Amino acid sequence: MAEDEKDGGDTKGSAVGDFIIRTGDSLMVTFSILTPAVVPELLLPVPLVGSGTDVLVDATPVCLPGDVKLPALLAGPLPYTVPPVFDIPGTGTLTLGQPNVTALTLSRGEPIVIKGEFPATFTVEKPAMAGEVPDPDVEKVGIAEFITTNTTVTAS
Repeated sequence: MAEDEKDGGDTKGSAVGDFIIRTGDSLMVTFSILTPAVVPELLLPVPLVGSGTDVLVDATPVCLPGDVKLPALLAGPLPYTVPPVFDIPGTGTLTLGQPNVTALTLSRGEPIVIKGEFPATFTVEKPAMAGEVPDPDVEKVGIAEFITTNTTVTAS
């Protein structure tokens, strides 16, 4: 497995192929049990819209790195809790790392997003509370991953 496939940190692309992400696929964010958080707005997958119109998978545009973003409703401060202790909601902002992309296959001169996990960080702005006690974890480590129905078309 290529190093960037392990951590999603290399935006130059993967030499190992995987399923192409396209319009209609979704992004799901989950948090580590070491820094748990429940963010209601992130409980459901976020739908993606691809802009790579010169490469199609089943007549659907592929996703480019700029397409992997949160909709405006999820870009601002989001409420969160850490049940069962910190049940008075706090707020924070989600930041996505770089998704896995192709090294060889391009659309409009850009790499194409492929299936895989990559980092997501929830930065606490106002901590959730347990009475007068604030949540001590100011950064929640998460994993973003794609949910795709594409089970046939891969690229590297």
